[in-house]
Amino acid sequence: MHPFRAAVEADDHDAIEALLAEDVVFTSPVAFKPYPGKAMTAAILRAVGRVFEDFHYVREINDPEGRDHALVFKATVDGREVHGCDFLHLDEDGLIDEFTVMVRPLSGAQALATAMGAQFERIAAEALGASEA
Repeated sequence: MHPFRAAVEADDHDAIEALLAEDVVFTSPVAFKPYPGKAMTAAILRAVGRVFEDFHYVREINDPEGRDHALVFKATVDGREVHGCDFLHLDEDGLIDEFTVMVRPLSGAQALATAMGAQFERIAAEALGASEA
C-alpha cells in the first residue's frame, strides 16, 4: 500500500502533508489553473476530507520504477456518487511533486466543485497561515 493511501485511510493529515514536496503542484478536477505549493495542496486535501463522504480507495496502480501511482477511489459529495483517481508523481526524494485528480460523472464533479467552492476561503486562510508559520 502506498504511504499516501495509508495516511489518507488513517485520516492522518500530518502524515499526508509530510509526503508532499515543497514545490508540489496540485491539479484539480474542477479548476483550470493548477495550485502550486505544499501549504496550498495540504489545505486543499484537508478540505477534500471535509466534503467527501464515504471516501475509500478501491485500487492502486503503480509503475515498476515506483515514481508514478494511480489511486482509484469512490466517494459521495452532497448525495452524488463520485468515482475518481489520484495520480501521484514522486520526486527523487520520494515526495509527491505532482498531484492530479480526475473525477466522474459530471454530476459528481459539479457537486464537488460546488462543495469545494464553499470551502475556498477556509482553504486560502489555512494555506496562508501555514506558509507564514
